[in-house]
Amino acid sequence: DSVAAQRLYPLWRFLAMTGCRRGEALGLTWRDLDIEGGRVAITRALVPVDGKLVETEPKTKRGRRLIALDAETVAVLRRQAASQLTEQQELGGDWIDSGRVFTAENGAQLHPERISALFARLVRAAALPPIPLHGLRHTYASLALAKGVNAAIVSRRLGHATVAFTLDIYSHVLPQ
Repeated sequence: DSVAAQRLYPLWRFLAMTGCRRGEALGLTWRDLDIEGGRVAITRALVPVDGKLVETEPKTKRGRRLIALDAETVAVLRRQAASQLTEQQELGGDWIDSGRVFTAENGAQLHPERISALFARLVRAAALPPIPLHGLRHTYASLALAKGVNAAIVSRRLGHATVAFTLDIYSHVLPQ
């Protein structure tokens, strides 16, 4: 699990720093990233339906969004691209060109439920309090609001349908 955890660090980082949903991150393609501009377009999600992976629209109408990336996340994504290129060169014809940003070692899509299960195992192995993978999204939102980021901005970054929905969930962290 430690090798898998290290390999998936770019995914963990991306989720924690953007507040994206698991399926949104796993649905990302390299075309969705503007590395030079430091932003990512969320336009799809990869979700399990009856045991199969299906590419869908984001969860809400506001789910289609452009998110700015911090410099360290951009650097992590650059390293991710270089690692994928190396893996592709090493595997040659065995490489599966899914076009996804976060993939298995052979380029195949990652299954969302397996990623959540791995995250849960890693949390247990680290003797941390239980937190589901979706907890990274909540942590992002809670920290942003606690630091005074405008609720409308947090709501847009999360792709919530309304600011009121964001405030209903996270009002407990707002400085009062």
